[in-house]
Amino acid sequence: MARRMQQLYQALFCVLLLGSLHVSRFADACSCLLSHPQDAYCNSDIVIRAKVVGKKLLKDGPFGTMRYTVKQMKMYKGFEKIQHVQHVYTDASESLCGVKFDIHKYQYLITGRVFEGRLYTGLCNFNERWERLTLSQKKGINHRYQLGCKCRIKACHYLPCFVTSKDECLWTDMLSHFGYPGYQSRHYACIHAKEGYCSWYRGVTIRDKTTINATDP
Repeated sequence: MARRMQQLYQALFCVLLLGSLHVSRFADACSCLLSHPQDAYCNSDIVIRAKVVGKKLLKDGPFGTMRYTVKQMKMYKGFEKIQHVQHVYTDASESLCGVKFDIHKYQYLITGRVFEGRLYTGLCNFNERWERLTLSQKKGINHRYQLGCKCRIKACHYLPCFVTSKDECLWTDMLSHFGYPGYQSRHYACIHAKEGYCSWYRGVTIRDKTTINATDP
């Protein structure tokens, strides 16, 4: 019985569903539902590219909050909520879905939600070093993901699985890559086609590569 109870407690996890950070304080580690980068973009209040230049532990609550000071390089989404992001807040504990950024090293893509005028993010949000993003992901963040925010990316965990609406794209990364990040996550966006159906689109052209490399190093 004790072992089964331990397994049940370990099964509890913190989930960011549709871009919202939900923390489970019963779990010993943080785990998250898989999300395609497009969903992460569409369901975030703020999407920016920034360099982290400082941090400070705030003694609020039993676990504390880490406040990262950032130098915003570019904002892709959220102008109406925060015109210029100076600080990013996250749980101080990684076991409670807090995210850790390196200081003065990399440019990051940072996504999150706004609460009381503050940008909050966590391990269940899509945060990645900019240099690690594919050209298709950069193109999506710049423009393409926004075109697909009315589409629904339907995860396929085991066969058979089907789309049930013209607004759905079937996401099969879980079948071949054991989840994110798979080929569709790294190279495709789900957008409306001319016929009114949502479908996967890659479409990174030579012009796209030149533009992205010139404007988003």
